Amino acid sequence: MANVTDLQAKYSKLAQEYSKLRAQNQVLKKAVVDEQANSNSMKEQLKQRDQSLRKQEQEMDSLSFRNQQLAKRVELLQEELAASEATRGKRGKNKGDSPSQRVLHTQSVFDEDLQKKIEENERLHIQFYEADEQHKRQEAELRTRLAELEKDATEHQAVVDGITSKYGETIERLQSDKARLEVRKSHTLERESKECRMRTDECQQQLRRCQSELNRHMKQSSSVIQEKVPFNDTKFSDYNSLNVPSHNRRHQLKSRDVAGQALSFIQDLVAALLNFHSYTEQRVHIYPRDSSIEPISPLNQKFSQYLHENAAYVRPLEDSFLQLYQSITEDTVTVLETVVKLKIFADNFSSYTHFLLRILPYQLKSLEEECEAPLCTAALTLKNQELQCDIKSVTSVFEKLQSYINLLALPSVRQDAMPQTSTSAVFTQLAACLHSLHDAIKEMSKHYNQKGNIEQELPTVTEKLCTTTECLLGSLGSLTISTGKIATFFSNNLDFFTSSGYSQRGSALALSPLQAESMLTNKKKAAAYMNAVRPQSVPYKEALSNRRVLTSSTESREGLAQQVQQSLDKIGRLEQEKEHWLLEAQLGKVRLEKESQRIADLEAQLAAALGQSPSSQTALCLSEQAGDEESREKLIKTHYMARVGELTTQLQISDSKAVHFHSECRALAKRLTIAEKSRETLSEEVKHANQNVTRLQDELTTTKRSYEDQLSMMSDHLCSMNETLSKQREEIDTLKLGSKVKPFYSLPFTSFILGLSVYYRVPVDS
Repeated sequence: MANVTDLQAKYSKLAQEYSKLRAQNQVLKKAVVDEQANSNSMKEQLKQRDQSLRKQEQEMDSLSFRNQQLAKRVELLQEELAASEATRGKRGKNKGDSPSQRVLHTQSVFDEDLQKKIEENERLHIQFYEADEQHKRQEAELRTRLAELEKDATEHQAVVDGITSKYGETIERLQSDKARLEVRKSHTLERESKECRMRTDECQQQLRRCQSELNRHMKQSSSVIQEKVPFNDTKFSDYNSLNVPSHNRRHQLKSRDVAGQALSFIQDLVAALLNFHSYTEQRVHIYPRDSSIEPISPLNQKFSQYLHENAAYVRPLEDSFLQLYQSITEDTVTVLETVVKLKIFADNFSSYTHFLLRILPYQLKSLEEECEAPLCTAALTLKNQELQCDIKSVTSVFEKLQSYINLLALPSVRQDAMPQTSTSAVFTQLAACLHSLHDAIKEMSKHYNQKGNIEQELPTVTEKLCTTTECLLGSLGSLTISTGKIATFFSNNLDFFTSSGYSQRGSALALSPLQAESMLTNKKKAAAYMNAVRPQSVPYKEALSNRRVLTSSTESREGLAQQVQQSLDKIGRLEQEKEHWLLEAQLGKVRLEKESQRIADLEAQLAAALGQSPSSQTALCLSEQAGDEESREKLIKTHYMARVGELTTQLQISDSKAVHFHSECRALAKRLTIAEKSRETLSEEVKHANQNVTRLQDELTTTKRSYEDQLSMMSDHLCSMNETLSKQREEIDTLKLGSKVKPFYSLPFTSFILGLSVYYRVPVDS
């Protein structure tokens, strides 16, 4: 049992650690999701910045190309201007200054257009520089953020790996301990079952011998009754008022067995109710307000005060039913009219029902207060409303149970309270009500479980609240199991509850306490009569024959000879028995040294008996032999009957323990399987998260590299295209001119164009 207790403690500790890991896993999942969202947003921003950068570079390249075209256009215009001035200078000076004015006007237009283009080009250069700086700054921030995320992911992975390795060893050790305990327990149970089977076989053999002996005695008694007691009053109901039922030992053993099973179920129910009320009190101090941070509402304070007193109403249920079980023994009469302790249990159950009615409005108001919390979602509000309906249903079922239990306890107070048919109906309704209680608590447990899952998704949930909710769900599970066992047990034994174990012959009336007392008195008198040592009685026929012989006083010679021969035979038998008893006395002397004095007294009595007459010696020996045989038979019968009862009780206890341990082991195995599945699921989720982080990093690196390659390729391509276009433009201009004319540049305009080309890094043909 100590190993089982340690194993249970280890599993509870493992469950707590699992709940902590589960909470941490929720935080990690949320962080991974947030970081994925941030990464996606950063990628979108980076994509937009790259697009704007490419657009601005394209605009810059187009402006550069346009600037080159304008520069070449200016050169051509200057050449045309020089050519026109050269041709028109020869015509004379008759035309005045009008051409020079037109040239100056054209030059001023070109200068104004060129100035606008220069300002626009400068503005575009400034925008391009600012966009480039902003892109670099954002890229640096993204790199820093990515490094931090990688560091956090590495730390989380290290923590998860450490916890997994730590608790993996613990789980393996617990599994090995569980396997060893199961093997050891199976060996112990097999050994005990073998011993129980051997003892059962021996008891069955002894029981068969006892039954055969009892059947023989019963046949003898029946023959004597039929021959000597012809009067029978069972045919007439008028004579049955004084009939007292016989004591039903089998009914008493069944009643004690059923009461013992019910006691174990009541103990489980009491433990589950205590845990449920205690964990509810803890939850009131944690949610929706944490009492360690801020004071809770006056309503919850009052509710907590009432819940703190739950043991004063729950514990008496177990104590009163234990008294009821102790009052049912093999030597008592167990019917509703004689079970006085049932009234105490009914009163305690009524007190607990009143306690539930008193805390009912506080439970409903507490759930309403949770619904009014700022972070309470619509789904959580719906679950709280369903829980309110469940709590009302459970309280209503407890009220019905109180009514039925009070009805069953009423016959022990009032003798004419309820007939047998009404008792059967009450037991049937009580069984149906127990099934309703199991269904209501099962529904409440399901809704609490759904509510706990919803609360774990809230951002403000704490580890303390998660642990308390897990404990509360565990107590509700125990409460569901215990109520289900009670309902099944009551339904299976409903025939025994509704049957009448004691009834008068020829009458359907119930047994009264006065008749039960008379029954027990008669049983004690019969037991005392059977255990008493009585001298051997003379048979009736032999007494009559002796009387006739004595009254006639005429005996024949042959009759006297026969009597002498019979006396001699008896003397021979007595001599043989004497030798036998002397041998038995010597063996007893060797085996039991403590009885040496008794053997000496027996030898002295035997020596004194030898000095008496043969007839008195014969009578004395016959009397002693009959008394010893009868006492020995009674002792053997009593011993074996007590041994059979003890072995039956031990076998039932062993079976119940085996079933209990089997159910516990199955429950632990299921919990372990669920924990392993959850651990595997969490490991897979962490693995997928790490893979997603790695994939995002690779995608970011690949995207960055591809963007850089594309930018370099576009730049090279644009440069080559600009060169090609400039060459083609030069060839076209050369072909248009058709003649080699030396360009003429005015010094101020040429210096201005060269300055612009140096500032904007635009190639200009010299």
